[in-house]
Amino acid sequence: MSHRLSRRNFLRAGLYSTAGAALLGPGVLRAARAAHSEPVEAVVIGSGFGGAVAALRLARAGVRTVLLERGRRWPVTASQDTFATLRNPDGRAGWLRSDAPVGSPTPIDVYTGVLERTDEEGISVFAGAGVGGGSLVYNGVTYQPTRQLFDRVFGGALDYDEMAEVYYPRVRQILRPSAIPADILASDYYLGTRVFLEEAARAGLPSRLLDLNVDWNVIREEIQGLRVPSAINGEFWYGNNSGFKNSLDKNYLADAEATGLLEILPLHVVTDIEDAPGHRYTVKCRQIDESGASLREVEFNCRHLFLAAGSVGTSKMLVKAREKGTLKKLNQHVGEIWGNNGDFFGMQVGLPDTNPNVGGPAAAAVEHHDNPFGPTVLLQFPQWDETRQGALLSLGMGIAPPRGSFRYDPATDSVKLSWPGSDPDIAGVNVAAAHTYDVLNQANTDAQHQPSTAFVAGGATAHPLGGAVLGRACDSRGRVEGYKNLYVVDGALIPGAAGCANPSFTIAALAERCMDALVPEVVDGQSKALAAA
Repeated sequence: MSHRLSRRNFLRAGLYSTAGAALLGPGVLRAARAAHSEPVEAVVIGSGFGGAVAALRLARAGVRTVLLERGRRWPVTASQDTFATLRNPDGRAGWLRSDAPVGSPTPIDVYTGVLERTDEEGISVFAGAGVGGGSLVYNGVTYQPTRQLFDRVFGGALDYDEMAEVYYPRVRQILRPSAIPADILASDYYLGTRVFLEEAARAGLPSRLLDLNVDWNVIREEIQGLRVPSAINGEFWYGNNSGFKNSLDKNYLADAEATGLLEILPLHVVTDIEDAPGHRYTVKCRQIDESGASLREVEFNCRHLFLAAGSVGTSKMLVKAREKGTLKKLNQHVGEIWGNNGDFFGMQVGLPDTNPNVGGPAAAAVEHHDNPFGPTVLLQFPQWDETRQGALLSLGMGIAPPRGSFRYDPATDSVKLSWPGSDPDIAGVNVAAAHTYDVLNQANTDAQHQPSTAFVAGGATAHPLGGAVLGRACDSRGRVEGYKNLYVVDGALIPGAAGCANPSFTIAALAERCMDALVPEVVDGQSKALAAA
């Protein structure tokens, strides 16, 4: 990693140089200098699916906005070596940790890498860190849940017709996701996807090609040898070097910055949020370098504060503020009703050849919604280090009761998540998954192949949800109960599951719905403030 270390040292030394400013983005130095002296109308914390939506809608409405992002920018360059790889991890892989967050504990340099893994009580949680948030490290799956499963999760708190007719389409217009084209699916790289669909058909289980937020022409160029192998090599956890993902820095955030009214400040880690006079808020953060070392303490004073640091990040900020008394009017539901989206991993072995370590991201789903043990969905994706032909790895999703909660530890000034993974109702998701695999295995057993389930395992999630749930900690538009001008617009609003679907699409659509109501309030408040001045 010598080339990366020398580049890092250059950036650290020249943080306020022209080169450093170019990496961090336009306007960063001006906003950083103004942080102590100039109030900000709106601050957004986090640049994932909720924060990116909020930033764009505020900027397009003429609201000067600062977006605070703990991670760095990750521009995909012509050299196609922006990110670390699963096969050769280095410091770029993990957020301020000394070992690679995925797979075997390979030692890496401590660096502001793109994937955070937090080992909480009962569960490990994965989240993106960088401008674009989770879109940098996700599979690109843009998955709309069914009405039945959506209503099962939200219990009538949201109108599915409104989401399906207005807000899912709005997000789709910007991301433009699409299913894998036939020519790519027919390649050797996607043999596993074809086997997956074929075994579902034999078992009589519904299956579908997923809409993915990717550029299929880039993946074609990977197949043709014109770009570095990334999607076809099973690389997604640590970002992608070919540029096949249409991550949020390429659409929502780029469009917001183009207005000239959004300042994105990377490498700003929020430490505390406080109530301030006049229904304003003080946001305290540490500006850090790329090794995580503090450069200085920064405060922002804003009229409107949007929390979009991800389910875990947002929940921890609010719980900490309530328990320390800086936002003492937060209610008892803050830090409750958290869930893992019913996530599990499972693997079959003994199938026909699958080319198990190539071809991605997850292009197809098997939907076992009428599973008698609970609705179950399997998404097939490659396992980069799997060498056994006939192996097939899936990320699965069910609906587990959202019984996770957060608590503040004053001794360490930190918040910890607790997840009762052994709870029988939560463990029931794995029971349902095992049944789905049994159905697949039995239907695909013949004289040549006897597929079996190698494992079904929970204990980790890349889809954390809840902690500041709508109708409990917030109203149905994300306004935090007990406070004016304080909002949640990310996965913390969702009660623990997205209806057997990857949640990014629902998070973005819900954020769009919230901003439809909140932007007029912000604009009206800004107009009144200007008139008073």
